[in-house]
Amino acid sequence: MLLIPAIDLKDGQCVRLKQGDMDQATVFSEDPAAMAARWLAAGARRLHLVDLNGAFAGKPQNLAAIKAILKEVGEDIPVQLGGGIRDLDTIEKYIDAGMRYVIIGTAAVKNPGFLKDACTAFGGHIIVGLDAKDGKVATDGWSKLTGHEVADLAKKFEDWGVESIIYTDIGRDGMLSGVNIDATVKLAQALSIPVIASGGLSSMADIDALCAVESEGVEGVIAGRAIYSGDLDFAAAQARADELAA
Repeated sequence: MLLIPAIDLKDGQCVRLKQGDMDQATVFSEDPAAMAARWLAAGARRLHLVDLNGAFAGKPQNLAAIKAILKEVGEDIPVQLGGGIRDLDTIEKYIDAGMRYVIIGTAAVKNPGFLKDACTAFGGHIIVGLDAKDGKVATDGWSKLTGHEVADLAKKFEDWGVESIIYTDIGRDGMLSGVNIDATVKLAQALSIPVIASGGLSSMADIDALCAVESEGVEGVIAGRAIYSGDLDFAAAQARADELAA
């Protein structure tokens, strides 16, 4: 089970939001590269970056911070990034800079042709982020709820060659209310590609519950607010996950 620390970038700083609200941002570090080094030292095997300004602007924004993180991490672990990725040139630039995976969210739903082209051009590097509430996909920084069922879209994207799906329950993100295990497992069972859980990770009980369903296709979980607030010790949680997998 991969525990993937999230580094959410806003105005060059490492922040966390509550339920995607840019006005409810807590700054945890003014040096995102140092934060990346911290999680690497704590045993992280992948990092999850979100360009929050980029997500809202529709184009990359926090480039200096992103490049600093990639330089800090080097070849040690893969890094994945989402937020504002809307064209193939942006994907190419990120991959050339050392990004292992790019995450396409809103654009995958609104412009499926772009996603299909991205999978063709950059096979093995494309992850789709699906944010949902009550099983329905949300877009545009969670501000718009669509009529699409999560599983239906995910199956289509799987056929096109995406590497994995990040599934976020937006009702739980940043709220420390626990991962929506049932919905995550249901999605994983419908697919043959891995699913990464996101939203609500808060305790060792969540780690235990996720490890228990890893065989269903749940590859990992994104760790956000809990590892910044101290509610969850990242190193201890990853050690626990490794112990359960042994």
